[in-house]
Amino acid sequence: MTVIVPMRAALGIAATLAVACTAIEVRAEDASPWQRDTHSAIRLLAGSRSGAVLLGGIAIQLQPGWKTYWRTPGDSGVPPRFDFSKSDNVEAVTVLWPAPMKFDDGAGGVSLGYKQQVVLPLRIVAKNTDKPVTLRADINYAVCDKLCIPVDAKAELAFASVASTEDGNLSDALNAVPKPANVGDPNSLTIRDVKREGKANVLVDVTASGGKEVSLFVEGPTPDWALPIPKLIEGGPPGVKRFAFELDGLPPGASADGAALKLTLVGGDRAYEFNVNLP
Repeated sequence: MTVIVPMRAALGIAATLAVACTAIEVRAEDASPWQRDTHSAIRLLAGSRSGAVLLGGIAIQLQPGWKTYWRTPGDSGVPPRFDFSKSDNVEAVTVLWPAPMKFDDGAGGVSLGYKQQVVLPLRIVAKNTDKPVTLRADINYAVCDKLCIPVDAKAELAFASVASTEDGNLSDALNAVPKPANVGDPNSLTIRDVKREGKANVLVDVTASGGKEVSLFVEGPTPDWALPIPKLIEGGPPGVKRFAFELDGLPPGASADGAALKLTLVGGDRAYEFNVNLP
C-alpha cells in the first residue's frame, strides 16, 4: 500500500526528524554507546567541560534480579576494576562510589553492591585544559544472580560539551556518594565512638534520629584487608546503636594497632564516610 503525504506535512515531518536526530547526536556526545552483555549494560558519561577537573561517570544497568558489587564486595563477590591508562590528555581518574546496599550472597553471607542501575561518578584531571580530553576505559566487573558472571567491556568518550545533557544524572550520582565526616560530628546520623574490646573485637557506637535502619561497613587501609561486615548488637548505651566486628581477614604480617580504617555509615537517604585510626 502506498501512502501519499502532503508536501507541507512532509516538510513538517522532515523538520521534526532533523530536530530529533540533532538531539540524539548531541546526547551521543555526552554518553558513549551502551556496551551490552546478557545481563547488564555499561557506558561512560561526560559532564560539562570546564576547567582542569572534569566530572564523568560510569553508568551500569542490570536486569531484574541481577547485582554488581561495591569497591568492597562483602562476604563474597568481585569488586569492579577500571583501567583508564589509554585515555588522551588525562592525568588522573578517581572513581567515587555511591553508598551500597546489602543483599544475600546465596551462600549464607552478605554482599555489598547495587541492583537495577547505578552511576559511579568520576573526577577526571586533564593534563592540559586547552586540549581535547578523551576517556578510554577497560572495565572488568561481575554480575550475579544464582551464579556470578564476569564481564569485560571497553568504552570511549570525548569530553566536548559546554553544557552536558548528563549533568543532572551526574549530580544525582554525586549526592549518593557518602559525605566526609568526623567521629562525634553533630549530625543526626553519626559515629559517636570507636573502641577496641580486647585484641580481636571493635565496637562502633552510632546515633541515628528517626528510627531508620542503619548499616555500617568497614574497610582496611589496603584492598587486601578483608574485614567482616559489622553487626548490630545488644548492650549499647541508651539511644545508641552499637555495631561490632572482629579483626579478622588481615593480610599476613599486618597489625591492627593504629590501623587506618574507613567506616561507611548509611541510614535512609544519608551516608557518611569516616576515617579513623584504631587505638
